[in-house]
Amino acid sequence: MTNKKILTLQDISCYGQCSLTVALPIISACGIETVILPSAVLSTHTGGFTGYTFRDLTEDIPKIKTHWENEGLKFDCLYTGYLGSVTQIDYVYELRDHVLNENATLIVDPAMADNGNLYYGFDQNFVENMAKLCGCADIILPNITEAAFMTNSEICLEHHEEAYVNMLLEKLTALGCKKIILKGISFKDDEIGVVYHDSETGISKYYFTEKIPKSSHGTGDCYASAFTGALIQGLDPYEAAKLACDFVVECIRKTMDDNNHAYGVKFEKALPMLVSKLNK
Repeated sequence: MTNKKILTLQDISCYGQCSLTVALPIISACGIETVILPSAVLSTHTGGFTGYTFRDLTEDIPKIKTHWENEGLKFDCLYTGYLGSVTQIDYVYELRDHVLNENATLIVDPAMADNGNLYYGFDQNFVENMAKLCGCADIILPNITEAAFMTNSEICLEHHEEAYVNMLLEKLTALGCKKIILKGISFKDDEIGVVYHDSETGISKYYFTEKIPKSSHGTGDCYASAFTGALIQGLDPYEAAKLACDFVVECIRKTMDDNNHAYGVKFEKALPMLVSKLNK
């Protein structure tokens, strides 16, 4: 078991099972000390809720970074999720340069779009800056929509062709992306999966799971957190990507029988499966 420390920068949605409220328990369950840096605090996430409160914590980020520097605190991985502004993207570079150990890993989940659309409040300027950040990361975790926006490509949401996937991977590689986990690929109606692409070797590996007919908020955050925990615990990127897929499927299955739980997935009930597989 590793003694490495992961720093994760994203928002706290107090209710809704996403962002830091899933990243902290999932990565911790992987046996890794997890340090959080909240970018904002919301009463709920923004999917399906109205009237939610929002407190922007952008101004706190450099102050926290400076305190960590003064204390000599260093981290072995920086994993970013939902970032609310270009300014917050800029702060990621400062965190990378000042509070990470040598040879630390930068993992970026460009959480800004899904189902063919950007999330509320994001624009082309944000997309371009996120693409630059992804080009500096060690590993990125975009879905199809995010990859298409960052590469100025056609958005294809279903019935993908391998040529289309390869085109996205080539364009992401051209941005400077080193290792890519492209999510939400579907060549068959009953399957969904990911492809792991190593830009240095040019090798791509696919992994597919059962496509469960249920859409849930927070599954992307559950995936990214499980992937990050598994990777830093010692799995290679492809094996970590596979485990994260299986974990998300288990999360959805554990939620299927509750029609009143549309705001997220019951990831807590799937944690034993994640820990068991990680410890094999």
